[in-house]
Order: sequence, then structure tokens, then C-alpha cells
Amino acid sequence: MKSNQDASQERWPRRNRMWLATAGTLVAYVLFLQVAFGIPTLVRELAATGILPLAAALALLVMTYVVRCWRVADYFPRETRGRFRRLLRLTLVHNLLNIMLPLRSGEASFPLLMRSEFGMPLARATAALLFMRLLDLHALLAAAGIGLVIGKGGEWWTVVAWLAFLLAPVPLFALKDAILKMAGRLPERPRVLVDEMGRGMPVNAMAFLRAWGATLMNWGVKVAVLAWVLRLMDVAPLSASFGGALGGELSSVLPVHAPGGVGTYAAGIVAGTLSFGAAASPGALEVISKAAVNAHLLILISALLGTGMAILIAPSKDGA
Repeated sequence: MKSNQDASQERWPRRNRMWLATAGTLVAYVLFLQVAFGIPTLVRELAATGILPLAAALALLVMTYVVRCWRVADYFPRETRGRFRRLLRLTLVHNLLNIMLPLRSGEASFPLLMRSEFGMPLARATAALLFMRLLDLHALLAAAGIGLVIGKGGEWWTVVAWLAFLLAPVPLFALKDAILKMAGRLPERPRVLVDEMGRGMPVNAMAFLRAWGATLMNWGVKVAVLAWVLRLMDVAPLSASFGGALGGELSSVLPVHAPGGVGTYAAGIVAGTLSFGAAASPGALEVISKAAVNAHLLILISALLGTGMAILIAPSKDGA
């Protein structure tokens, strides 16, 4: 009995090493922020943006989770019909895991949760997730492209280029059968990836348009909110605020995501603001760095609020 207990105690750190790494990284990050800026200073500067703007930003960010949930419900109407609360809880839990676990490992929770909650095959949920992530990446870049248009003074050619990029998924989806057929000539590994993506695509044009529209709404709102918050924190010009929003979100979408996004999210914001025209003087960099940390804090708070919602809306055993 004792040997079994000792073995279980030895296995516990191994089983929970990812969460232990996440907790350790968060503690180290808090200590770094205290040394670099001072936690009270960051809190004061966040509060200086105003209670109403912060509350509005948090409400809009949480709303984007509901939009994501609707997209999944519309994607799998037969499996999720009448169980929106259960699906919303799944979406909110998946979002928190995505933020808190490193290197996008939280993504693996989506097909696992879909299988446990709705009996969906792992291959189908994984293929759909892959296609939705491609839509997410396109919509994120399109939303941030607004900053480029603003940075160029709204010149006609920038508007045309942005619209062409924005609408690019429509003709690509119309040509999907031809593209998938051509992909059959690829080497095995990329061909398998393309085949998986094809199986995860919407069943028809109307389903695609709904998924695409929900994706654009989700990322358009999120990038606009983050750009607005960064602008309230004195990140200038406005195009740099959009660049910062893009940089932060790209850091969470790409496989360089640190546990909780600590360090990488703020670094992405700083890089994005500088790429979109922010000044690189020491004073400006200090302002941008503090704004980046506080914008990341806002994202974490919205995720935690979402998790609280997931607990509150948890259905009964037989409920929807």
C-alpha cells in the first residue's frame, strides 16, 4: 500500500508538469513586472482609463466568446441542437486552456471536449478546428489591416487591397473542389493535411458564409476593442494601436505562445505598435510596454470572467 502511495506521489508532478510550469511562469512574470514597472503603478495606469471604458471592453471581449460558441453550434447543428449552454461552457473552458497552456497545447482540448460532451469523432472535430483556425488567422489579419489603411491616410489603393484580402476566402471556397483535387498531387504529408482540412469545411456555401461572417465579427470586435484600449493608454498613432492588437493576438495564435501568454503577448503588442508607426524613443517605449502589459491583463481578466460564466451556466446532468 505504501509503495503504491509513494509511486502515486512521484507520478503527480509528472502528470501535472504543464500546470506546474504555467504556475511557475506566472509567478516569475509577476515578479518581473514588480521589478520593471511596479505592480501598483500598472494598476493605477489601468484604472486611469476609466471604469466605464474598462467595463465596456470586458463586456465586448466576453461577447466574442458567445460569437465563437454560435459559430461552433452552427457548424455542428445536429450534434449541438438544444444544448447551447453546454456548448458555451465548452467554448469558455477551451478558451481558458488555450490562453493558459503553452505552445497552443490547449487546442487539443477542443476535439477531446467535443467527443466527451457531444460524442463527436476526434477526426471530425480536429478537421473543423483546423479550418476555423485558418478563418481566424485571415480575419485577424483583415481586422488589423484597418490599421494599415488608417496609417496610409485611407488612400484608395489601400482600401481596394484591403477589400480584396477581406473577400479572398469567398472565391477560394467556391474553388475548393478544384483545389482539393489538385492537392492530390502533393507529397503525402501536405496532402493528408489538405484532406483533413477539406473534411472540416462547411457543407455548403451558406454554412461557409455564416462561419466566415461570425469569424469576421469575432475578430473585428476583439481587435477594435484592444486597439481602443491601447489608444486610451496613450499608444499613438491609431494605426499603431491596431498594430499592437494584431501583434498581441498573433502571438497567441502562432505556436510561440508562452504559458498564460506571459511575456509573449506583451512583446507581440510592442512589436506590432512599432511596425505600425509608433515612436521608438525610450519614453514612448515605456508607455507602450506598460500599455501592452495592461492590455494582456485585460485579456486574462476576460478569460477568467468567461470561466466564471462557465461555472455559473453549467447545466445539470441532463440539462441543455
